Amino acid sequence: MIFKKLAKLIFEFKNNISTEKNMKSFLIVGLGNIGEKYENTRHNIGFKILDYLATKENITFESEKLGSIAKFRFKGRTFILLKPSTYMNLSGKSVNYWLAKEKIPIENLLVICDDLNLEFGSIRVKAKGSDGGHNGLKDINAVLTTQQYARFRFGVGADFSKGKQVDYVLGEWDTEENKALPERLEKGCEIIKSFGTAGLNNTMNTFNGK
Repeated sequence: MIFKKLAKLIFEFKNNISTEKNMKSFLIVGLGNIGEKYENTRHNIGFKILDYLATKENITFESEKLGSIAKFRFKGRTFILLKPSTYMNLSGKSVNYWLAKEKIPIENLLVICDDLNLEFGSIRVKAKGSDGGHNGLKDINAVLTTQQYARFRFGVGADFSKGKQVDYVLGEWDTEENKALPERLEKGCEIIKSFGTAGLNNTMNTFNGK
């Protein structure tokens, strides 16, 4: 009887430690398409922000199952950066796999994507929402069967004529956008760290519209 109680206490103790550890881990997903030809396109802003952050933190991405992964710690939190290797329209499979593998609660998930409905460089962090016509978010919503997860939308503008939307998002940044990007990428890194340390609500209040 004593051994059973002791075993139960040990199990609960280990379980509590594991749960606490998972609550301090965050999955940060940057959406994009793999391949050099997409590297500097508007649709790949999710990849670009994560690459910029990885350089700042002096970490490198390693090719893993369904994506490239890099990790770093900041203020007692573990940030797991994921660039899905499934192409944009199948991002959900990769996100679902890494959430399960790392045992990360969905409230610790942040997805970064481009947004045509926001002017270039505008930032909007949201706690939930529809896909807004974004195929990456659409697949994540379908695979996770929920829209209740945080997303960081980066405005790319909508400076294209009728029927040219695909060409625009898969087009490269223009000269003026390239000049402005470094400051916006810095802001993106601040948002990611704030999400993990200050929480979603504080991050929205601090950065939305900035």
